Amino acid sequence: IGSYFGSVLCSVDVNKDTITDVLLVGAPMYMNDLKKEEGRVYLFTITRGVLNWHQFLEGPEGVENARFGSAIAALSDINMDGFNDVIVGSPLENQNSGAVYIYNGHESTIRIRYSQKILGSDGAFRSQLQYFGRSLDGYGDLNGDSITDVSVGAFGQVVQLWSQSIADVSVEALFTPEKITLFNKNADIKLQLCFSAKFRPTKRNDRVAIIYNITIDADLYSSRVTSRGLFKENNERCLQKNMLISQAQSCAEHTIHIQKPSDVVNSLDLCVNISLENPGTSPALEVYSEKAKVFSIPFYKDCGDDGVCISDLVLDVQQLSATQDQLFIVSNQNRRLTFSVTLKNKRESAYNTRIVVDFSENLFFASWSMPVDGTEVTCQIASSQKTVTCDVGYPALKREQQVTFTINFDFNLQNLQNQASVHFQALSESHEENTADNLVNFKIPLRYDADIHITRSTNINFYEVSSDGNVPSVMHSFEDIGPKFIFSIKVTTGSVPVSMASVIIHIPQYTKEKNPLMYLTEVHTDQAGDISCKAEINPLKIGHMSPSVSFKNENFRHIKELVRTG
Repeated sequence: IGSYFGSVLCSVDVNKDTITDVLLVGAPMYMNDLKKEEGRVYLFTITRGVLNWHQFLEGPEGVENARFGSAIAALSDINMDGFNDVIVGSPLENQNSGAVYIYNGHESTIRIRYSQKILGSDGAFRSQLQYFGRSLDGYGDLNGDSITDVSVGAFGQVVQLWSQSIADVSVEALFTPEKITLFNKNADIKLQLCFSAKFRPTKRNDRVAIIYNITIDADLYSSRVTSRGLFKENNERCLQKNMLISQAQSCAEHTIHIQKPSDVVNSLDLCVNISLENPGTSPALEVYSEKAKVFSIPFYKDCGDDGVCISDLVLDVQQLSATQDQLFIVSNQNRRLTFSVTLKNKRESAYNTRIVVDFSENLFFASWSMPVDGTEVTCQIASSQKTVTCDVGYPALKREQQVTFTINFDFNLQNLQNQASVHFQALSESHEENTADNLVNFKIPLRYDADIHITRSTNINFYEVSSDGNVPSVMHSFEDIGPKFIFSIKVTTGSVPVSMASVIIHIPQYTKEKNPLMYLTEVHTDQAGDISCKAEINPLKIGHMSPSVSFKNENFRHIKELVRTG
């Protein structure tokens, strides 16, 4: 089955010069890739009586049978802009309830995008319509309001559609002052929004009720996550108001409060959106006029006549109490890294100056100190806990201004590494002339003080050896040796985790003259700890055997300390 190309023809004099400008050709049975009779309308322009290249009018989405283009009719300038228009029927669309599409003329052609779509299933109709759009007419004013009306045929009915008058609303904005100047980081801006409208057709006392929405820090496509300004009347970035507009200008005033904006280089944008207070009523808003408009107010910048800020930041960072390539010994008493940061600007003002510090996971950001000259420095840790950003001299670091402050980091003793890394970078919203001197990097080799402490206790503090005492020569049991000494050794560590500690205990088993002195009989360890000992316990197997021992005379008078011998 063919597309019935040419079954419906409509010639249109768009610019009303009595010469045909376009020819519309319907192909209502045109089948799309989904095997649906979508329908199609071809638009041919005419030059000196010759058909030129063609376009297609945009119509149904193509997911069902529509037979778009079953009826086409020229409309006598329905929107009163000086150009004739076109209406196209799509009687099978929307499950056979039908639809019509209106396309407006422009210069000597027809816009391919429709300005209005009316469904036969619209609740405004008193009865359920079928095949709405099977026939069309639109050359006359039927209700005497001087605006062309439209008659649409449906199954067993004719529907008359009254055309609406048109309101073309314009809006202008005036800021006082014309630039944002921050005093103590804040500013108040007076915004005056003025509206007026042009009506078609023109009548006395024409009015249109609108709603306007203002959004701060937004344009036509997006908005900042955090607004730099808020309306004073609601403390929000968005404001909605109603207004009745006539041909004469009507104005409204609002105050915008700006408090420590994060960006003082790029202008503050305001997006104003306009819509009807009562959609569907007359007059309707001009389809091709801007429904949204963006106004901008710049920040005052001390950057010369060209308004372009060219800065030259120079960053110098020194690690305090350290020499180059020196090991840093981390301990409970020495667990802080301190850096002295000096930032100087050699050229024009650097706005939103900041120092971004990235640091390794074995460090915690601890604190910072304020400069002695009173320049404000504020530091904020990022959610990643690996970056800290310090704002310096808000809103700008001026020409030849120099700021020095310190920044402190503490070591994370739960994350032991053999090196700490800290990277400093100076940034601003101004154009930086030389970025090479904006970076300073540190890689600091580390060692850790385990802070191990050993304490001991004994059951006998001293033992007196008598020269005339009887000493058995054969050892049948430990009691034959002499009094029992019990030494208790306790090992403690500090905050630094220790994977393994090794303790060597020396016992004076023999005197200098090889006389037996102390004999190791047993070793006990704390069952709660993971402790293992290596020692030669009871090497003579006393108790199982009866070894003999001998002694010779030895003078201890001048010996201050017994040392391990033998």
